[in-house]
Amino acid sequence: MVEFNQDLRESLKFSPLRTHRLTEITRAFWRWANFALFSSAMSKTDSVIAIVGATGLVGQEMMACLESSAIPCTELRLLASKDSAGEVYKFRGDESVVQELISTSFTGVHYALFATSAALSAQYVPVAVEAGALVIDNSSHFRMDPKVPLIVPEVNRAAIGQSRILANPNCSTIQLVPVLQTLHTIAGLKRVVVSSYQSVSGAGKEALDELWSQTMSIFNQRDFTPEAFAHQIAFNCIPQIDLIRDDGYTKEEFKIIEETRKILNIPNLRITATAVRVPVLHSHAESVNVEFERELSVIDAVAALTKEPGLSVYPEWTDYPMQLSVTGTDEIHVGRIRRDDSVPHGLNMWIVADNLRKGAALNAVQILQAVVA
Repeated sequence: MVEFNQDLRESLKFSPLRTHRLTEITRAFWRWANFALFSSAMSKTDSVIAIVGATGLVGQEMMACLESSAIPCTELRLLASKDSAGEVYKFRGDESVVQELISTSFTGVHYALFATSAALSAQYVPVAVEAGALVIDNSSHFRMDPKVPLIVPEVNRAAIGQSRILANPNCSTIQLVPVLQTLHTIAGLKRVVVSSYQSVSGAGKEALDELWSQTMSIFNQRDFTPEAFAHQIAFNCIPQIDLIRDDGYTKEEFKIIEETRKILNIPNLRITATAVRVPVLHSHAESVNVEFERELSVIDAVAALTKEPGLSVYPEWTDYPMQLSVTGTDEIHVGRIRRDDSVPHGLNMWIVADNLRKGAALNAVQILQAVVA
């Protein structure tokens, strides 16, 4: 193993330390590029941006990502339920007051970021579009609509087109497809097997509170009744995310399968998935097995992935990303890249990303950047 890793470092001409230093340099470059791209527009463009579901976990993260971007925004309109109306948030030095979401909320809005349930998106996205806004929707409602582009900018930015509704994919799909696309270009995807280990933040604030309260109850030997989940989540893994369909797959697993096919534009891709909820606060991890049409060495795979913006690659087998360490980062982290000798052309890998950030909010803001550009 040591000999192989030395050969790998020599082939790639960087050390593990330099790998992460390159990641930081890449991150700084893209922040500079975003500023250069949008700074001139900021003084010339009136952009009213609405965040719908602004007080939720994803909505709050959208606000943070938007604030640190260079996207022009002359007015930020925060929309949420009646219960949240009146809450005040700071954005770029000014205060924004949460307004109740109603049918007239989108008057004068240029761009609307939706972080709502599928039901609310179905009700209010058409209203926003009718008012003249371009909508980026984080719910599942429009994702498989053939007329609505499903976008991960690193993969299919060109699909944005002229649509007034753009769909943000499922969090597990977002961190998967840039890696698959890069390797597909080199060796051709033949079959993909995904097992996801998803944090409780993917189920919302109540799920976070439940993991914490159950953990404290167990430590203090108190009884409790699960509410956010069907089973105890503390010190447990639940192999069911969302409802189970008639074919035995959960809706979450179905999303990973069908969204990946749509984004990669490979309708017949052989892909299967198992989604598991794990007692982790933030970030999703995926064990991914890929069989290729052609030979692809570990060295070549690592080299190709390292060149892609937005990916942080761990070439050392003993250095790998973990959910605890990647939370709060923008990148998709890829490690434990190794051969699968059970098939002629196979690789295994471990992919981790912050589900609230890159898996939802940041991807939506990156879509908006592509639209504005």
